[in-house]
Amino acid sequence: MWYCRHEAQFRQALFFSAASVAGAFSGLLAFGIAHMDGVGGLEGWRWIFILEGILTVLVAILAFFCLYDFPETAGFLTEEERAFVVFRLKYQGASDTTINGVRVAQDDTFQWKFVKSAFLDWQIWTNVWVYWGIVCPLYGISLFLPTIIRGLGYTSSTAQLLTVPIYITASILAIAVAWWSDRVGKRYPFILTCMCIMAVGFIMCVSSATPGVVYAGVFIAACALYPAFPGNITWLSNNLAGSTKRATGQAIQIAVGNLAGAMASNFYRAPDGPRYILGHSLELGFIGAGIIALLVLVFNYKRINAKRERQLAAGEHNGYTPEELGELGDRSMTFKYVL
Repeated sequence: MWYCRHEAQFRQALFFSAASVAGAFSGLLAFGIAHMDGVGGLEGWRWIFILEGILTVLVAILAFFCLYDFPETAGFLTEEERAFVVFRLKYQGASDTTINGVRVAQDDTFQWKFVKSAFLDWQIWTNVWVYWGIVCPLYGISLFLPTIIRGLGYTSSTAQLLTVPIYITASILAIAVAWWSDRVGKRYPFILTCMCIMAVGFIMCVSSATPGVVYAGVFIAACALYPAFPGNITWLSNNLAGSTKRATGQAIQIAVGNLAGAMASNFYRAPDGPRYILGHSLELGFIGAGIIALLVLVFNYKRINAKRERQLAAGEHNGYTPEELGELGDRSMTFKYVL
């Protein structure tokens, strides 16, 4: 809505890394607030919910007054600045090809056929599998990291503290990888590399009972998970044209993809502790499925891009008006998929 394709992942990473940093500070806060047990007649865990909840509500109230939905309604921009932002967003993703001297713009009107197109788009459903391959392990790490560490023989307080370096490192790497990905204009090489590193981390957890090795495996997996997630979200966004289809497609990806949370919450069962081999193995299985889905996407994106280049070279686009090509969105021969 605000940023072009080559600018999006860095912003996504900043947003998502806030969750990672919050995970780090929540570990520190939980360690400190737990010592408030008995204050005001409340248990320590109640104070954790109260204090962290108050901060969330305050930030939400501030965001209501500070955040704008679209560039067209942004009061802090001048008319010229708004026009510039809208123009660059409208023509992103299209080739430099013109029809009678007119460039092809994305159609940002709301039409139900764009919603239907999103539900029938193969790339969205394939991308959901990539999303699962990242988010299942992510939920597993987020929900059970203190439990996994505590199962290695550490106290609950120490387990909370040991999550801090993982989250801090992961957030730094997420921002660094996103900056690099935006700079080179590529998505899949970074996502694929991160998913392979995730697999290595979980293999370490499965293959060893040594606390240091398991902690290192979880550390490695988490540090690859957090850069992969914003990359995956951005990749699909980059390859959907038209604001209606993009919004619908990302809603499908996140809504269906977050079913991973329901699955991952059942991976780490108490009887499987302290090694949780079943949980780690299931995470590995989802990573493998995600890698296969990613390779399917890459193969088809390359094939379709090559076909469209041949169509443009043959002048097939001249049989359409700019408006017709704009309505086709990412199915237009003038649209090039990001790899």
